[in-house]
Amino acid sequence: MGITSAIVLFAVIWFMTFFVVLPIRIQTQGDLGKVTPGTHAGSPEHHHLRKKAWITTGIALVLWIIIGGTIISGAITVRDLDMFNRMGPATATE
Repeated sequence: MGITSAIVLFAVIWFMTFFVVLPIRIQTQGDLGKVTPGTHAGSPEHHHLRKKAWITTGIALVLWIIIGGTIISGAITVRDLDMFNRMGPATATE
């Protein structure tokens, strides 16, 4: 895996993790009973984005190390994911 592949893998993992972490412990205007006129009651009042970004980075880093290590070690290859044998038989040079 090259540097660019590692960065792209980390970015994909980070954003997927961020979208999972984002709705956790959010306090909406409706929950607090202070709905600003012209906004939806589900609009966040306290979102804690900085804290969630740091939590996301930590989780993504651990997942990236595990997934990257698995890819680099060769424990799982693209051929393992080829369920319909579209890649053809493996040759001795692979």
